[in-house]
Amino acid sequence: MMITAETLDWKKGDSLIPAIIQDDATLQVLMMGYMNQEALQQTIETRQVTFFSRTKKRLWTKGETSGHVLTLVNIIPDCDNDTLLILVKPSGPSCHLNNRSCFGKEDSPGIGILAKLEATINQRYRDRPAESYVATLFNEGVQRIAQKVGEEGVEVALASVMGSRDEIINEAADLIFHWCVLLRACGVEMADVMRVLNHRHGLLSV
Repeated sequence: MMITAETLDWKKGDSLIPAIIQDDATLQVLMMGYMNQEALQQTIETRQVTFFSRTKKRLWTKGETSGHVLTLVNIIPDCDNDTLLILVKPSGPSCHLNNRSCFGKEDSPGIGILAKLEATINQRYRDRPAESYVATLFNEGVQRIAQKVGEEGVEVALASVMGSRDEIINEAADLIFHWCVLLRACGVEMADVMRVLNHRHGLLSV
C-alpha cells in the first residue's frame, strides 16, 4: 500500500478528504465518509476503516457499535490526490438502515454476483448441509463435478447452435455455476483466474 498522508492534498476539503468505500470482492460501492490525517493513519495501522465524524467532531471506526467493521484491503488515491478509494472486506451491512450499501437496497451489481456466489459455495464446502445440492456435489467428488461442467458446456454449445437466446442464457448460467463449484473443489479461487485474465489482457494491450 503505497500511500502516506504527505502525498495527499488536504487543503481543498479543509483538512478532510472524501473516502469512497468499495467491497473488494464484489466491487459494490458501500458508503462514503471523510478522513482527516489521523483517521487515515489509524486506518492503516489497525486495518479497520476509521473516519472523522463531522457531526461528532471525533474519529469513529466503522462498526464500533454495530460490530460491522470494514477490514482494509487497499487504499487508492485519485488522480488529484484529494479523494480516496478504499477497498474493504465488510463483516456485515454498511448502512445504518441495515442495508449492505448506503446507496439503495440493491445487491451486488453486475459481475459482482460471482463473488457472492463464490462465498456461498465456500460456505457449502465448509458446512456440507444435507439439503444442499452444492454440498452433494462436493461429497460426490471432483470427477463428478468435472463431469457436470462438461455436460453443461455441451448444453451451452447446443443451445448456441439450435436454441433460443433465453436457452443460451440459462445454459450459460448453469455452466458458470458448476464451473465455480469445480474451482472450489480443486482449491482454486476466482481471484486466481482473474489475475491470469488481467495478465493476458495486458499482453493484448501491448
